[in-house]
Amino acid sequence: MYANSRLPVSTQSGIHPGLPELLDRHARAGFRKPIAGYNRAAFAESWERYRRAGADTPLILDSCCGVGESSVVLAREFPQHYVIGVDQSASRLARGRRGVAHWPPNLDLVRADVVDYWRLLHAADVRLARHYLLYPNPWPKSTHLGRRWHGHAVFPSLLALGGLLECRSNWPLYLAEFCLAVHRMTGRAAACEACLPASPMTPFERKYQASGHALWRCRVDLD
Repeated sequence: MYANSRLPVSTQSGIHPGLPELLDRHARAGFRKPIAGYNRAAFAESWERYRRAGADTPLILDSCCGVGESSVVLAREFPQHYVIGVDQSASRLARGRRGVAHWPPNLDLVRADVVDYWRLLHAADVRLARHYLLYPNPWPKSTHLGRRWHGHAVFPSLLALGGLLECRSNWPLYLAEFCLAVHRMTGRAAACEACLPASPMTPFERKYQASGHALWRCRVDLD
């Protein structure tokens, strides 16, 4: 039953024709939604923990990390970096913490909405070393373009954080749009390429591999 994941189904046969106009509108107007108090508190507390660990340590952000499996992998792969995994579900984060016998000392899992967390990082002039978006919700309906990260009004703040940005998906159209959005907003070339991980970083990646899906990624150095 585990290898039963289905590929996203969409009426789109190519990049959404409304994406360029949407990106231009977001670039002009900015994003003015008030930041929630609990996200401000979560950011301040996590930033204090990072400061105590050494604020000059290169920072990796694992956005929408779920149970934090990928965050643990990154913390072990990059022991000289500090890794912050952010997810809005307290239950997922708690489940992930219980499943790790030896917690990496350079890892912090934070319960927050990444939309606000990204903006708070941006407002604090933070520059990331690396940023991971692993298997975001594809929102495959054409009418849901604005819910995809590259179609969301927060996308300029995401890009402003810099670093080596990597997004993975099992829907290549999502990444084709993501690459177009990165190039249009930053001028930096980005391409969708096959992703062949030696071992899965997330439960979704494990399930997609077991289901026989081809996996894809976009990697772009924003610095």
